[in-house]
Amino acid sequence: MFDCIAVVGATGAVGTIIRELLEARMFPHRKIKLIASARSAGKTLCFAGREVIVEELDGAVFDGVDLAVSSTPDEVARDFIPEAVRRGCLVIDESGYWRMDPNVPLVIPEVNPEAVRLHQGIIASPNCSTTQMVQALKPLHDAARVRRAVVSTYQAVSGAGLAGTRDLIGGMRAALDGGGFQCECFPYPIASNCIPQIGSPKHRGYTSEEMKMVHETRKILNDDSIQICPTCVRVPVGNCHSESILVETERKLTAEEARELFAAAPGLVVLDDLDKKEYPMPIDCSGRDETFIGRIREDISCPNGLAFWCVSDNLRKGAATNAVQIAELLLKGKGRAGG
Repeated sequence: MFDCIAVVGATGAVGTIIRELLEARMFPHRKIKLIASARSAGKTLCFAGREVIVEELDGAVFDGVDLAVSSTPDEVARDFIPEAVRRGCLVIDESGYWRMDPNVPLVIPEVNPEAVRLHQGIIASPNCSTTQMVQALKPLHDAARVRRAVVSTYQAVSGAGLAGTRDLIGGMRAALDGGGFQCECFPYPIASNCIPQIGSPKHRGYTSEEMKMVHETRKILNDDSIQICPTCVRVPVGNCHSESILVETERKLTAEEARELFAAAPGLVVLDDLDKKEYPMPIDCSGRDETFIGRIREDISCPNGLAFWCVSDNLRKGAATNAVQIAELLLKGKGRAGG
């Protein structure tokens, strides 16, 4: 048991779910701190039947904290996490800032739980679009070695925060009313639209979101030979990211073999019957902690190719749930500090 735990970014969309999960899963602790920006400091939130006052994020707030689960922007994580570690706090970080640091393990508990033992005070949780893809790739990679994956994402507005959700709702209302709407989050209207850019321009025409999928996948699976070709698209869906994934493996896998591998993998649920129109959809997967797989079929253009559809709640398994699962790994003793 940790004596004192903290949730950083406790009033945000992901932080709220982290609080709910810690309470629902009865994560053992004696004391909890809820930490947020100055704007939210002083608010009172209910946790496990008791009132907790939100504290402002600064270095001193981590005195006496054993474990913090943090969901903040990258620049905030960059500035406060080293200070939290210096004060003896172990941090599970949801931001993108520490993920590719060679001294920071990047962990999906169903995929590489052993990596938590390598931490030096920080454990990173992957990008939401990476998490669900790597969960799906893991059993295929173990069975037949993934050589290449082509992925197109259909990413919900909740991945852009509350402002993204407001853009979708406000834009839909304006379209129905025949009025105008000023976008708050996205560069173009998202209602009745798809935006084929998430993140800033990076390597050879790929965006930062797309390159996260490349680099994070290789780090989590510990295999730099895997080739990834991603296209990330924002779509007018409230919650849950969907992905169309084409995988080329070293050894051929039939659709039935893949279906069995997916069904046996922890955290994956197969929903795959085209005749009955059964396949994962965001409307059914929102609020769930599993990652759902469907439309499993052999690639008719490549001998060792396999195509499938993947849906996951980006706020839960793509963020909050994964971080809480890492905390639970630490409780089991699998995350004692390495060197």
